[in-house]
Amino acid sequence: MGGCCSKGDVGNGGGLAWREEEGDDDFHEEEGSRRMIRHGGSCRYASMYSQQGWKGVNQDAMTIWEDFGGSKDEIFCGVFDGHGPLGHRVACHVRDVLPSKISTGLRSLEELEDDDGVANCSGDADKWLSAARKDVFVKAFEELDEELGHSSSIDCICSGSTAVSVVKQKEHLIIANLGDSRAVLGTRDDKNQLVPLQLTVDLKPNLPSEEERIKSCRGRVFALEEEPDVHRLWMPDEDCPGLAMARAFGDFCLKAFGLISTPQVTHRELSERDEFLVLATDGVWDVLSNKEVVKIVSSVSKRSEAAKHLVQRAVKAWRSKHSSSKVDDCAVVCLFLKHISSSSNVVGDNGDLSTLESFKTARSQSSNSEEMMAEETKEEWTALEGLSRVNSLLKLPRVARVFSWRKKSVSLDEEHKE
Repeated sequence: MGGCCSKGDVGNGGGLAWREEEGDDDFHEEEGSRRMIRHGGSCRYASMYSQQGWKGVNQDAMTIWEDFGGSKDEIFCGVFDGHGPLGHRVACHVRDVLPSKISTGLRSLEELEDDDGVANCSGDADKWLSAARKDVFVKAFEELDEELGHSSSIDCICSGSTAVSVVKQKEHLIIANLGDSRAVLGTRDDKNQLVPLQLTVDLKPNLPSEEERIKSCRGRVFALEEEPDVHRLWMPDEDCPGLAMARAFGDFCLKAFGLISTPQVTHRELSERDEFLVLATDGVWDVLSNKEVVKIVSSVSKRSEAAKHLVQRAVKAWRSKHSSSKVDDCAVVCLFLKHISSSSNVVGDNGDLSTLESFKTARSQSSNSEEMMAEETKEEWTALEGLSRVNSLLKLPRVARVFSWRKKSVSLDEEHKE
C-alpha cells in the first residue's frame, strides 16, 4: 500500500488529501527536505486547505509529513500564520525547516535512550513526555528563531510567524504551540457525544504569566479603544508594533521586550474516544468556536473535503460577523485518527497526483509569486488604513529605531564572538 493524493488549488485556497492505495510500493524522498513518503503499515488520513484573505498575499502555511523521520507510526502536522511585511516568507521558512529539526532531535534522543538502555515509559502516560523530549521541541523552535535572526535573506525585524505543530507517535500526541494558532481534538464524552477538547492555549499578551514576563522586560500590554478585546504587545516608549500575541518566530524588534520563541509543549495519550484533530490559524478561531469547528468537520460527507469545508464556513462567518473587517487568511489541517479502509471513497473529483508532487505543491503554495508580491506587500502595509482586528501587527516602528536596533544587535554578536 502506498500514499495517493488529491489536491485543490493550493495557491488561492487549496487542499491536500491522501489515502492508502493498493499496488504502490514506491518510495519517494523529496531532495533537500528529508521528507519521506513511503508505504505505511497503518492507514492514515488527513486533509488540508488554505485560503487567502482580503489583505494581500496569503501569509498562512501548512504541512503534513507522513512517516515522519522514517517511522511508519509517526506523522507531523503543522500550521503557521505569518504577520508583518514579510510574514509569508517567515511562515514558509518555518514550515520547511522546523519539521526536520524536530525529527533530527527525536531520532538522536531515541538513539541515546537505546544506547543507555533507558525505557521509553510507553505504559506510563504521565512519564512518556520526558524533559528530554520536551527539550527537543524547545531547542528546535529556539534554534530556528536564532537562525532567522541572523538570516540575510529574510528581514524578520518586524515580521514573524506563529506555529502550532503536532507529532503523532502511535497512541501519543506531542503538541508544540507558539502564538495564537490552535489545536483542537474531536473526542467522545461519557454520553458518546462528540465534543471539542482544546489542546493548546492561545498565547495572548494579556495572559497573566505572559503579561508578567513582558512587563518585566519593559514591554507594554494594552488594548486600543477601538478594539477593546484585542490586547497587544508594544515597545516601551513607542506605540508600535502592537503584536497580538506573546510568542512568535521573528519580530526581533520585540525580542528584548518580552516576546519569546519558546513553545508550550504538552502531551496527550490517545484513546478510542478520540476521532480527529484540527489545527488551524486564528483566521478560523476568531469567528468559529471549538464546538462549531468540531461539528463542521464531523458533518462532512467526504473527509477529504473537511479542511476545505471548514475554511469556507470560516470565511462565511467573517462576512456575517465582521462585515466591516478584512477577512483573515485561513489554513486548516484535519488529521483523522480512526482507521479508514482502502476501499473508502475518500478522494474528490479533482484527480489524483503522486504523493511527492502533491506534498511539494502544498509546501510551496504561492512560492512562485513570493518574490513578485513581497514589494507589493510592503506597500500595502504602509498604505493600509482603518486596520481591523484581523491584523496581528498594527504599526511598524520608525525606520531610525529599526536600524538602530539592527546595529546594536550586530555589535553585540561581534562582542560575543570576540
